Formats: sequence, structure tokens, C-alpha cells
Amino acid sequence: MRNPYLLGLLLAGAAQAQTTLTVITHDSFSVDKKLVAAFEKANSARVRFVKGGDAGELLTRLILTRRAPLADVVYGLDNTLLPRARAAGLLEAYKSPALAKVPAAYRLDEAGLLNTVDYGYVALNYDRAAFAKLGLPLPKSLDDLKRPEYARLTVVPSPATSSPGLAFLLATVNHYGEAGAWAWWREARGNGLKVTRGWTDAYEKDFSKNGGKYPIVLSYASSPAAEVFYAEGYDAAKPPAQAPTANLFLPGSTFLQLEGVGVLKGAKQPQLARKFVDFMLSGGVQADIPTRMWIYPAVGGTKLDPAFKFAQEPQLAPVKPAVLGNPQRLADAWVEKVLRVR
Repeated sequence: MRNPYLLGLLLAGAAQAQTTLTVITHDSFSVDKKLVAAFEKANSARVRFVKGGDAGELLTRLILTRRAPLADVVYGLDNTLLPRARAAGLLEAYKSPALAKVPAAYRLDEAGLLNTVDYGYVALNYDRAAFAKLGLPLPKSLDDLKRPEYARLTVVPSPATSSPGLAFLLATVNHYGEAGAWAWWREARGNGLKVTRGWTDAYEKDFSKNGGKYPIVLSYASSPAAEVFYAEGYDAAKPPAQAPTANLFLPGSTFLQLEGVGVLKGAKQPQLARKFVDFMLSGGVQADIPTRMWIYPAVGGTKLDPAFKFAQEPQLAPVKPAVLGNPQRLADAWVEKVLRVR
């Protein structure tokens, strides 16, 4: 005879499995747990987050496992990685109704493969106090930065494994052309430029502001705002005169990064995945994003913390279509022409 109690447990377990949504993200992802709990309650579901490394590593993992997807939803792929994700057929088109509130200039993909959640400006930062001790003037160009006295002070994430690193590579290619960019990178590395696996290593370990020995780091134009916000005793009503770090907007060094969320092909919970895409563009999440991940919310009109007065928006040079046409080809070429060159 069947055991009704055991059968009930089995059915309950099956129901629970059917309502678990798996979301894979890059390592820097963060969202208020209360907002996630509200989404879970509204949808009678559980959300399981999986960290997939830096965005470049995340994409590689998704491509390698596309026949047996690791998740239902992915957050953190950006405009430098979308061409590769599209070519690999990773994403199921879903255009959130909330995308209508995102300015056209910030939309990643009108078909809905990736719905833009946020944007930021990849930029060089420097540690004011550490740099002042050096007695050096600030570099004024990328040509200055590749010189030994500055290259040995600089750390950047790898274009092969990091989305900000790839964005910086694309900025240099856009500025110098391919041949000129490879020459710049080779000379800069030869003169002491450090390349790390990802942003976390570069900013949180090697940057002098966080105990490292490099006073110039590739990060975001909003990072000085984060330094103010997290400083001991921060009072929004009484902000400091300046941030402890500042941006170094050298011509050809900055890049607009658009990050998005999308439904993975083969998702076990496609309907719930679409609801999560909507959730990431909802007012609560958009308002939470700026002081969680220190980038700008994509939905227009979202209020920012006063600390964002220390976040600058650079003037950007137009990006040549060929630069964004196949970023992976440029990343591969960088490995061959820069990383493997002795």
C-alpha cells in the first residue's frame, strides 16, 4: 500500500523544486535581501543565486554549459559580451515592458536578449593621498601612462577575463586603432603595468587605497562616490570637500558599459525567469542598485544618493562600429599579441 504521508512529502519536494529560480551573476552582484524576499513571496518561489566569477568568466561558463544550463536567468553580461552571447545562442528573447522606461541610448538589445538594468563608465581612478606622496604630476594621456614612471603605478583587470578590462581594451583600440593599441599594451606591460584576473583583485587587493601598492587602478567613474559613502562617519547632509580617490579621464581610456539581465535558453522556469527580469527593472531594485553596485540605474528618473555628486560622467569619444562588432576577436588578439609576447 502507498504511504500517504511519504507521498505527500515527495509531492511537496517536487513542488518546491518546480518553484526554485536559479539566477547566475557576476561576482559583484548585490541586491537587498528584503527585495528578493518580497519577490519570492509574491511568486511563491525561492531564488537561488550563483556567482559565476567576473563577467568574462561568467560568459565562458555559460557557453561551456549551454546544453545543460546552470541557471534560468543571467545578470551581468554587458555590451562588450553580448555579441559573443548572441553568437552562442545563449539567450531567449524577452523584452520586459519596463524597458520602455529605459532611454533608447542605454538599451542593449531591442529584441530583448538582454534588458538593460544599469550602466557605468569604466575609467581609471587614482588614490589622491598615495599619489601626492610620489611628487609626480598626474599623467595627461595614455602615452604618458605607458611610460615607466606611471605604468609601474597602474593595475588593470585582464581583457580576457574581466568585463571592465575588456571595456578598457576596446577604448584603447578605439583610440589608437588595433596596431597602435597592441603597441601601447606591450610597452605599458613591459614598463610595469600590472594585469590581474578581475576587478576584485585589481581594486580590492592591489589598489593602494585598499592596502595594495598601485595608486592608479581601472575601475568606474562612480568609484570615488563609493569611497565617500563607505567612509567612516559619512553623513549625506555633511559631505566631505572631496573624495579620497578621483577619476583620471585620459583621452581614449573611458568606456560606457551597459549591463543587462536575460532569460537563458533551456531555462527550467521560463515564466518565473521573465518575472525576475521585470523585477530587476522595478522601482525598488533600480533605487537599490546605485549604492549596492555603484553604477547608474537604467530606468530614467531614479533618485541617487547624495554621494553620487562625487561620481563624474566623462565626455566619451564615439565608438567605431567595428570595435563593438566582435569584441571577442579583439580579446583573443590581445592574448596573442600582448599577453603571450615575451
